[in-house]
Amino acid sequence: MADEQPPDAPDAEAEAPAPAAPAPAAADFDTSELERLIEALLFLSSDPVSADQLADAADADVPQVEAALRALGEDLEERRRGIVVRELAGGFVLASNPLAEDAARRLFGKPRTPPLTPAQAETLAVVAYLQPVSRPEIARIRGVNAESAAATLIERGVIEEGGRSQFGAVLYRTTDLFLRLFGLRSLDDMPDVSAWDPSPEVAANIRDRLLRAGEARLGVPTAAQPAEGRTERPGGAEAAVPAGDALGALGADVPPEEEPDQEPAGADVIPISPPQQP
Repeated sequence: MADEQPPDAPDAEAEAPAPAAPAPAAADFDTSELERLIEALLFLSSDPVSADQLADAADADVPQVEAALRALGEDLEERRRGIVVRELAGGFVLASNPLAEDAARRLFGKPRTPPLTPAQAETLAVVAYLQPVSRPEIARIRGVNAESAAATLIERGVIEEGGRSQFGAVLYRTTDLFLRLFGLRSLDDMPDVSAWDPSPEVAANIRDRLLRAGEARLGVPTAAQPAEGRTERPGGAEAAVPAGDALGALGADVPPEEEPDQEPAGADVIPISPPQQP
């Protein structure tokens, strides 16, 4: 019976798989270590960094990076830290907590760059909502020459040239810097203009300017032209260009007309008469 002792050998083989124990270390890297690494990468970058870029830099998978980003954001929020993870312009950044806004303004005193003038703000709004749009189109909507405002916006990096129409007009569009400065993930996050509730007088003024701009693009005679030059509907009714069609017409490729005269110094916006008080 003593010859039956050799079964001890299989016990030695059974102990061989033991070195597989270090696997949990990889799991640790996927959580706390990767989270720490991503925090450092976001801190070092002055621009938004996409999940793909973070995955390449961290030598990790995109799903792991996305999980680490969520964990980092939750951790900063739970610990009530002064920075937060934000998604901007197709990437991720470390940004100051909104609760620190008032303190930051007191610290820096005033903006490092001057604020936009009303003319520049109007021009930027037209580009943001109607892009790509040409300078003559902007000028027809605003009623004044847009060259100076457009040049300043290009210099400040919030708009850029986005090609040309078939007739050679330069088309403008917003940049990623525009999204970052206004805290937008994409243009889809811009405020819905339908939620704006202007007075009837202001709405009529804007509608008239948009209609005239659309008619100019379509070559439709304006009210100041002879009646025989106007298009009529069956039954004798004049054909009007709906506001929606006027906006759509701004994107049509037709020869641009001359821009209005340059706005005088100090005239940053088109004067709009306030509603008459009863």
